[in-house]
Amino acid sequence: MWSTRHPVNASDTARRASRQAGAVVDRNERADRILDAAGDLLTRMGYRKVTIDDIARRAGIGKGTVYLHWRTKRQLFDALLIRESIRSSTAIVELLRDDPAQARPHRFLRDLFTAVREQPLLEAIFTGDPELLGTLADASQHKRALVHADELYPLLRRHRLVRAEIPNLQLAIEATITGFLLAPNVNTTLAELPLTTRQDALADTIRHAFEPDTPPTPDQLRVAAAELVALFETSLAAYRDEVYPPGSAG
Repeated sequence: MWSTRHPVNASDTARRASRQAGAVVDRNERADRILDAAGDLLTRMGYRKVTIDDIARRAGIGKGTVYLHWRTKRQLFDALLIRESIRSSTAIVELLRDDPAQARPHRFLRDLFTAVREQPLLEAIFTGDPELLGTLADASQHKRALVHADELYPLLRRHRLVRAEIPNLQLAIEATITGFLLAPNVNTTLAELPLTTRQDALADTIRHAFEPDTPPTPDQLRVAAAELVALFETSLAAYRDEVYPPGSAG
């Protein structure tokens, strides 16, 4: 028996797919506009004082539209902080792709430090600034790296990018970075130093304290950089879905 269904029109399917893709782009652009407004208000007012009404007004949309993306203020700001981490990590991935030598810890950690210092929200995430973040500072999920430590540090050891004999490597490296971020708050004269001076000091500390005396070969760096990129990309894809849910209303 012959089917009575009409054949699928390829052009109709293409148009439908195009409309759906356009709707996703529009929804994501609107989400970014909301998050941009939330980020601006957060840095000026702090988490406790910002309301959904404030954000909607700043973004030039209705309050109900904000709730199409996030059901609560907390969910919205969770998405904002994740997006900031995504942006910094994406920049590091691009550098790794361009130059495998960026896989050396003193280089990519210098870039991470730079990204954090240049973005107030990222710095607040890393230092747990209670004045700016309020109760968001209590959420350990915002202090997590986009690459899990139980994957990153074994990778660095496996490719001999760090000294094998260092115990508690994660603690030592993260305490070093946090110390460089917080030091200007403790000693205000350090805050007057140029950013490049602090960047270079951190890189020098990481290089001499944690990296082996013999530098890695180009082949080592190429393989390590590829693995680092893959590690970042896997996490980035999952976190992008948290900020821009594939099936979110819009």
